[in-house]
Amino acid sequence: MAAVVTSGPKVTDCVTKVAISISCENLLDMDTFSKSDPLCVLFMSTSGPHWTEIGRTERIMNSLNPKFSKTFVIDYYFEMVQKLKFEVYDIDSENCSLQDADFLGELECTLGQVVSSKKLARPLVMKDKRPAGKGTISISAEERTDNRVVEFEAAARKLDKKDFFGKSDPFLEFHRQTATGWQLAHRTEVVKSNLNPVWRPFRIPIQPLCGGDVEKPIKVDCYDYNNSGSHDFIGTFETTLAQIQQGSQTYAAEFDCINSKKKQKKKGYKNSGVVVIKKCQIVREYTFLDYIMGGCQINFTIAIDFTGSNGDPRTPQSLHYINPQGYNEYLAAIWAVGNVIQDYDSDKMFPAFGFGAQIPPTMQVSHEFPINFNPSNPFCAGIEGVIQAYQQCLPQVKLYGPTNFSPIINHVACFGKQAIEQDTASQYFVLLIITDGVITDMDETRNAIVNASRLPMSIIIVGVGGADFTAMEFLDGDDGNLRSATGEAAMRDIVQFVPFRQFQNGPQEMLAQSVLAEVPGQVTSFFNTMRLRPPKNDTPPASAPTPE
Repeated sequence: MAAVVTSGPKVTDCVTKVAISISCENLLDMDTFSKSDPLCVLFMSTSGPHWTEIGRTERIMNSLNPKFSKTFVIDYYFEMVQKLKFEVYDIDSENCSLQDADFLGELECTLGQVVSSKKLARPLVMKDKRPAGKGTISISAEERTDNRVVEFEAAARKLDKKDFFGKSDPFLEFHRQTATGWQLAHRTEVVKSNLNPVWRPFRIPIQPLCGGDVEKPIKVDCYDYNNSGSHDFIGTFETTLAQIQQGSQTYAAEFDCINSKKKQKKKGYKNSGVVVIKKCQIVREYTFLDYIMGGCQINFTIAIDFTGSNGDPRTPQSLHYINPQGYNEYLAAIWAVGNVIQDYDSDKMFPAFGFGAQIPPTMQVSHEFPINFNPSNPFCAGIEGVIQAYQQCLPQVKLYGPTNFSPIINHVACFGKQAIEQDTASQYFVLLIITDGVITDMDETRNAIVNASRLPMSIIIVGVGGADFTAMEFLDGDDGNLRSATGEAAMRDIVQFVPFRQFQNGPQEMLAQSVLAEVPGQVTSFFNTMRLRPPKNDTPPASAPTPE
């Protein structure tokens, strides 16, 4: 799904939604025995030298000419200069950390330049402005005026076997016809070792799929995935959304997957397998504003890390330093982030918890204690109430350990579970964890996040101090690869990691933008996937009429 960014001026201003697509060619090859594994990071700046990360594409293995399927939907303000920066990296670590990555080049431009040129192709440059080899980047922009999406369920049978020692690992690519050729609209997951694959249900916005025209040609390619990046072509077919809909109305739409080279060589060639579209339904996708203005409540819970790795609060080196001037990094983060989120919380009553400390009266270690020490009413009135409770709590607890995230995640998930059982889009929960970055129960935390990904819930992790935040970046699975310890995949990406030090000296709006960048998209993707309409909207997500 596309990442949705709602930033800049108030929503009442004149605004156009623009979808950004990215591809690269001739990237530098930084790997010795294979090709680079590129990923593109998008940053935006609307004031001064401060850049805010908007999101990241997926990582494409072993490719110097990647076409990224992830798009970014940005609010475009005609009257405002919105600077964009695209940084391309060769990712070498499993957690997709940029610290361990090789830099492949960047491009700075404005959103206005991209919008006016429709497709902007420029050379990539290094940080010192030298050319990044022959590397180029192409940025396409398209106004999003149609908020319908197409829900698909797809399978295949008897696909060609491409692997010598095993079966094929098939995936599909959907392309839209444009004036300059076929443009990638969606890439499915890879189903390992299966000639009769069933792909997980997926959604494609109707505009990038066919420009909203159900009679416009769509091309579907089927490939066998290879780690080397040179995927084996299985076959292709062309169709229209209207044809797929008609076929799937009865039982399923079936299409012969044709490999033209194989067809020329082989007498009696029928196909290289059959792709089956079992479901194809056009539905309206509600926006974040539809849900907020329709009565959906955003509930924020604040969790504060009181573990020993933060340092003794009596010493100035501690992130929890009990400062006579009333300042430390946790206070600064609570205040800055709290002021951002309280605008979205209608009653401004925040449950605030601590974890990893020994607490009175028994001085037992707790991983989810209310910082006001009132289990029956852990709510604090406004951010001022959270600050006050934190300052009163700190001298009474002993920083300890270990650093366990899973108890507080599971605590909030219980409320998310209760809310979804009501079968309405009336409640959404955001857990804000402020931490120094060390984490002890990684497996349990992964399991908790995967379970929470099926609930109306998001997690924002704000990292304070100068620690190694590799674990946090791993949990922020922007490439969609976060799995539980047993291999179960998250239904969606619900974790946003923000290092506070990057914004400490910058304008508060930049922190606000970064903290809330992914929440609107996470809210809409969850409720739309669950087919839950805004509470005060009586019109169900409209299915488009079936073509005659």
